[in-house]
Amino acid sequence: MSPRFTDLLTPAAKSIKASEIRELLRIIRAKKDVISLAGGIPDPRYFPLDELEDIMRVVIKNYGAYSLQYSETKGVIELREPLAKYLYETKGFRVDAEEIIITSGSQQGLDLIGRTFISPGDIVITESPSYLAALGVFRFYGAKLIGIPIDENGMKVELLEEQLRKLRSEGVKPKFIYVIPVAQNPGGTTMSRDRKRYLVELASQYDLLLVEDDPYSYFVFDPTVDTTPLRTIDKEGRVIYMSTVSKILAPGLRIGWIASPPELARRLELVKQYMDLHSPTLNQYILLEALKRELLKKHATRLVEVYREKRDAMISAIEEYFPDYVWYSRPVGGFFVFAYINKPGFNATKLMHTAIEKYKVAYVPGQSFHPDGRGENSMRLSFSYPPPETIREGIKRIGRLIKEN
Repeated sequence: MSPRFTDLLTPAAKSIKASEIRELLRIIRAKKDVISLAGGIPDPRYFPLDELEDIMRVVIKNYGAYSLQYSETKGVIELREPLAKYLYETKGFRVDAEEIIITSGSQQGLDLIGRTFISPGDIVITESPSYLAALGVFRFYGAKLIGIPIDENGMKVELLEEQLRKLRSEGVKPKFIYVIPVAQNPGGTTMSRDRKRYLVELASQYDLLLVEDDPYSYFVFDPTVDTTPLRTIDKEGRVIYMSTVSKILAPGLRIGWIASPPELARRLELVKQYMDLHSPTLNQYILLEALKRELLKKHATRLVEVYREKRDAMISAIEEYFPDYVWYSRPVGGFFVFAYINKPGFNATKLMHTAIEKYKVAYVPGQSFHPDGRGENSMRLSFSYPPPETIREGIKRIGRLIKEN
């Protein structure tokens, strides 16, 4: 940018750094011989193209101008009512249609929450590691982030309790706690039922709001795993629940939603008015028709088998090719395995160029997923996009990178 415009920018705009993932994907696209285990991209071979093609024709024919017109900021009521029913049937909690706000993907939902709740200097607590784009949004609005470590059962809530006790003693109250309880991004971990209860109890004890992000629980590979949302456990209206169809149908639809406590729904709606007026009406009617046909349920069931095979290929290859000083998650759902290379001096960020140029493989360095900037020895590995045989070869190359560097 020309220096003459730099002074016009807000401090927040000046502070924004390019997303590592977006920059990485740009580089990888130009290198056709590189195996990418980087971006969490759904496999396009399994987009329900025939069903969506038919749905789009039906939407234009049946809803006509309504589907192409301006609509209500919180979303068309024709969608919000069946969506409320779908959430009860699949997630077990009741929500009124007036408490649902349709967003342009879950990323807009995060921005809406940041814009509504965060003032510069506010404390926001997240998992560590946590979703990179959520951390970026919260920082943009001036939040000070505190990360709570995870293990194979999700956020270590006993450490959270210690942190909350410390903050209270200092006279500080966090604005909210942001968590991805099931098939976490990037950790691949899932909170146990006991930890979920513990977390909700702490929110009650310390009078806190919980923001629950749930994009991956619709396809979990082990049916015995508890996928109960925090919203279902919460009896005091403390949970803002977020989700999306990006991972189920197609990310290009850009449709997500927020189910908020009733006293917050109107405020979130008012803030959203000045963001985009409303999310795309046409895409809302597409989702409505998909719900009528139960396409979300049917297609999510198909995807479970697809991504389970890919997950198994990655875990099997890690067991074969990674040295024993690497800790890695064993995800029960979602798209990701997270790994820590417990070897002195190993820096996944500094080795990224070497990985691409010499070993012809890409991953996402894990440091940016940590609120406190730690994790230079970590990486996120995605199994969602490549076929199983390519995943195995990619892990083999990363295994060589780890051993030789």
